[in-house]
Amino acid sequence: MATNGDLKCHRCAVCDGYGCPGMLPGLGGVFEGKNFQLNYEGWRELLEAAVENGAGEEIRNIPVRPSTLRCGPVTGAVENIGYTSESDFYLPYLQNAVRAGLGLCVGDGCPDEKLKLGVAATRATGTKAAFFLKPYPQEKLFERIEWVRPYASHIGIDIDSYNIVTMRNLVNLERKTAAQLQEFREHTKLPFVIKGVFTPDDLTLVSLVRPDVVYISNHGGRVETRVGSTAQFLAENAKELKKYCKEIWVDGGIRTKQDIQTALYYGADQIIMARPLIRATFDEHYTETINDILKG
Repeated sequence: MATNGDLKCHRCAVCDGYGCPGMLPGLGGVFEGKNFQLNYEGWRELLEAAVENGAGEEIRNIPVRPSTLRCGPVTGAVENIGYTSESDFYLPYLQNAVRAGLGLCVGDGCPDEKLKLGVAATRATGTKAAFFLKPYPQEKLFERIEWVRPYASHIGIDIDSYNIVTMRNLVNLERKTAAQLQEFREHTKLPFVIKGVFTPDDLTLVSLVRPDVVYISNHGGRVETRVGSTAQFLAENAKELKKYCKEIWVDGGIRTKQDIQTALYYGADQIIMARPLIRATFDEHYTETINDILKG
């Protein structure tokens, strides 16, 4: 067991959002955890619907490889996870993912140290990551692009993170227009991801910008956008989104091999997980966690 702090998580037997309502800062969610709970339940509901339509065997036969998965873009190790020091989290979190064969995602945060620690940890792994920047004013974003580009496979922007409760009143974040996202994309010179797609307005934005990747997310139920699950949003909109992007990534409440297979069946190309991998890193049982997920 790690001795680097006190995990801000009750270590529930089932990580479904009912044990941590409103724990922000922490690993809970907004709306008293409602979207966290809906995310978790959504994959089971989609699977049940598919089984009723005769697709159960098809879903069970979908291969799940580590390369299908990515660790989520996580920052705030002290205030949200419970580490004693911010620097204690990033390298073990990313190293564990690399050793397990997962892809990497790296997040942005306030203060700038968080992004810089993510960059340093990515460099130390020798593996490139998908970096997700917060929607700062454009000039600040262009500076951050330069920090991450040498270590990035993709660069994206968290379009909805101006709604993140834990960042409110700390920094100046903007709701980005299609023109601003196009300008951002031109500066990245790398595959571009729009992250945080979860509303009808976001669908319009995607149709205008046509990113390389659409990343469906409500930040694990941690942003105040609308009530709903990423699972249902994927099922309802994947076909439309595929007209405007090359890949769809999704996160939110994914815990099991069946959840992953269900997401792939409904149109996802990459699956992102965070809370189970955060806990596995903190408690130092990462390999067992990944093995349990992949075995189903």
